[in-house]
Amino acid sequence: MTRRRPRVASLALAMQKITTAAIVALVLALATPVAAQDFDVGHEAYKRGDYAAALREFRPLAEQGEAVSQGKLGIMYMLGQGVGQDNATAVRWLRMSAVQGFDLSQYLLGGFYILGLGVAKDEAEAVKWYRKAAEQGNALAQADLGLTYREGVGVLQDYSEAVRWYRKAANQGEARGQNRLGGMYVLGLGVSQDFIKAAKWLRLAAEQGDAQAQNALGSFYIDGQGVPQDYSEAAKWLSRAAEQGYSLAQYGLGLLYGGGLGVPQDDTEAAKWLRKSAEQGDAKAQYGLGLMYGHGRGVLQDYVLAYMWLSLAASQGNEDAISNRDRVAGMMTSAQIAEAEKLAREWKPK
Repeated sequence: MTRRRPRVASLALAMQKITTAAIVALVLALATPVAAQDFDVGHEAYKRGDYAAALREFRPLAEQGEAVSQGKLGIMYMLGQGVGQDNATAVRWLRMSAVQGFDLSQYLLGGFYILGLGVAKDEAEAVKWYRKAAEQGNALAQADLGLTYREGVGVLQDYSEAVRWYRKAANQGEARGQNRLGGMYVLGLGVSQDFIKAAKWLRLAAEQGDAQAQNALGSFYIDGQGVPQDYSEAAKWLSRAAEQGYSLAQYGLGLLYGGGLGVPQDDTEAAKWLRKSAEQGDAKAQYGLGLMYGHGRGVLQDYVLAYMWLSLAASQGNEDAISNRDRVAGMMTSAQIAEAEKLAREWKPK
């Protein structure tokens, strides 16, 4: 077991990256409680999107102590479906359901404690509920329990334990568990470093649409790491991640178009993808886009925009951006420089 280490600020959000669509899909897949005709009526109404009718059926059942209905009611308050969005009320219903052993409610309750929504933030309490759900076989909880061990959140950091829970989730086909297990093989954390096994798990996650895994797999094909080098395959996977808005993949795809690797060489497409990444704040993409504006590659030459993008990259510590910005400044008027600096000050990531 290794010592606990500092956590990144965005960890809580990373642990609760389950989309509204995924939650709804889970709700729709829930089994009908025994002898609960009213539940069936509510379930069908929920599937139709008639949340008012669903509430009329679920609420009495929840008030009678029926765990699945309590969980559904908690989710509807969490998502604001047929009621005002209310995290505290969501937590109340989820807790009533969770103490009865309903695994989805246990998992979601853990997420509320991680994020401190509707309840005081408490990482140890989050781990407790994740564990209860994970031990029942809930794959989402297994993936997030693994992450608590990976990062030392609410528990002592333990890579081997992280791998154990990731593997349980991955073997159930849960994409985040597959992606995270692949990452452990990449870094050799809790397992021997093995790029072939990493590629195997990343591919399984990528095929399910996990953008982070798609980007990683694309990078593997660029470097010939764990797979034969193949720029066409790299472009395929980076494109899938880039279309989902994944910044690193957008940057990588821009480079492939700029170099004509695995795709036809196309400066316009290169600039398009670099821009998408740069607008999210990626310093390398900002630097590359600044160079393209400076040289007029794929875009109309524009020293003001070149200076702006290079300044933004420089502000993140890109030293090459500093020297290239100074070079561009030598071809600009003082008014143009002032305009570019104003644009850089006012810029906000999308």
